Amino acid sequence: METVIALLKDEMQAVESQFKKNLASDVQLVSQVGEYVLSSGGKRMRPMLLLLCARLCSYQGDKHIDLAGVIEFIHTSTLLHDDVVDSANLRRGNRSANSVWGNQASVLVGDFLFAKSFSIMVDSESLQILKILSDTTTQLAEGEIRQLLNTCDLEVDEARYLQVVRDKTAILIAAACQVGGVLAGVDKQQELALREFGLEIGTAFQLMDDALDYVADQEDFGKEKGHDLFEGKMTLPLIHAYADSTELERQEVSRIIEAEELNQEDLDYVCALIDAKNGIDYTRSRATERVERAKQQLTIFPDCEARQALFIIADYVVSRNK
Repeated sequence: METVIALLKDEMQAVESQFKKNLASDVQLVSQVGEYVLSSGGKRMRPMLLLLCARLCSYQGDKHIDLAGVIEFIHTSTLLHDDVVDSANLRRGNRSANSVWGNQASVLVGDFLFAKSFSIMVDSESLQILKILSDTTTQLAEGEIRQLLNTCDLEVDEARYLQVVRDKTAILIAAACQVGGVLAGVDKQQELALREFGLEIGTAFQLMDDALDYVADQEDFGKEKGHDLFEGKMTLPLIHAYADSTELERQEVSRIIEAEELNQEDLDYVCALIDAKNGIDYTRSRATERVERAKQQLTIFPDCEARQALFIIADYVVSRNK
């Protein structure tokens, strides 16, 4: 990833400058919470993808800087809301905003970032981009609701899980890639190829996130191990393991996932079951398949520095440990 970071250094510095400018508010708490979350070690993958896709398509303007910031603002607003819904205490290894300022402040600052995003979008003077991003935010909300409805539901299968992944995570990454092409005025085939590239790596990213929740060290991953299980979330490692379990094993999983508290012994049991049923390996293999399909989408573009950088990000998605 160092190569990609170096390639985009100047543009990402411009994006970071816009963050500070767009966080300006007469209400000091907005700037405090916004800057805290935006400076807490995020990978900035979504803005980088928009910048790279614009470069891949030979975009010559400057609106990609603002729109890269919009993508990160939307993402950050969802994180603020997610941590409230999930009662999370950690985010990227730091205390979550809601644990510092409380749930009310986190929700309201998330609302500010969301509203500010639309204000900036209008300045792009592109109705198509406004529609893409407004439709995307609608799907993000639907994804969160789908996930809530799936809580503690042991009947959730891989298809239902992947629908949540698409709506909750992949759709914003897809929009980032698509907007980069729309800015450059690419044809419909190229625009859809960029969107599909984003959908595939976005799905792979969430698959790996869900696998790491069970195996990564808290210090590396930046959140509590087993947090998804504590929240009753049926993610692919557990879905795969549960489908291959005996009746007694299923009964034990059912007891654990429906319990009000998750103790270390129960977490160890589920982690051991997932390991025995190859749930992590299966999830990783599904993520790898997605990444390879994503790369195929970009074959309609000429080989260049930007395309190689997009491939590097795609490979990073499945090789990361945090």
